[in-house]
Amino acid sequence: MTLDHRQHHLENVRANLSLLLSPLQYVVDLPFAIGNWASETMTSRQNLIEENQKLREQQLEQNIRLQKLDALESENTRLRALLQSAKRGWERVLIAELLAVDSDPFKHQLLINKGSNHGVTEGHPIIDAHGVLGQVIHVAPNTSTVMLITDPSHAIPVQVNRNGLRAIAQGTGESDSLELPHIPNSADIEIGDLLVTSGLGQRFPPGYPIAIISDINIDPAESYASVSATPLGHLERSREVLLVWPEESEEEQP
Repeated sequence: MTLDHRQHHLENVRANLSLLLSPLQYVVDLPFAIGNWASETMTSRQNLIEENQKLREQQLEQNIRLQKLDALESENTRLRALLQSAKRGWERVLIAELLAVDSDPFKHQLLINKGSNHGVTEGHPIIDAHGVLGQVIHVAPNTSTVMLITDPSHAIPVQVNRNGLRAIAQGTGESDSLELPHIPNSADIEIGDLLVTSGLGQRFPPGYPIAIISDINIDPAESYASVSATPLGHLERSREVLLVWPEESEEEQP
């Protein structure tokens, strides 16, 4: 050992032994290396699974938020259209939301979330962004019942916008149809004519669109023509409606 320490006679022997033993060391370390590799692989795979799950949850949350934003955008569009339709000399407007629809097929009535606590009264006109919907027939503190213009018991004074011809538009019980009784065969009325409120009866303000003449049937054997009109208001689709108050004159204001 002393000679080897001083003269390094066994250096080559040790190098050869190390070369021979290195495969054995590799074989001994192989299970540990495989274990470490498998552990790292499983950990990486688990991390990827967890990360993908988080990403899917985030994507789902973002999609839900986008859907809500789309709904809010549509609602804002409807509200802007409602407020735009109210710019006809009215001092105050109030937006109400639909709460319920009468299930009776022979009644066209709605329940809205505004009542006497909000200043609503019986006979209050109800409109949407497209035309007249109906009027309030019953008022509670926080809700009101609205009769639509298509209800069989409802009638509203109208006039033809083109020439001022006055008539009465009555509900038929069908959501897409009104009838105009007692129109003479010789009356100046045409398909496509716009019907607006006449203001007679002091219930509905004048000039608001109601319907478009859709059918005229003249029977020479009858004195009056059979005239039908299609309502312009979205009677079955509106979720928000508008209550309007007339502008007070200086004498009426306190």
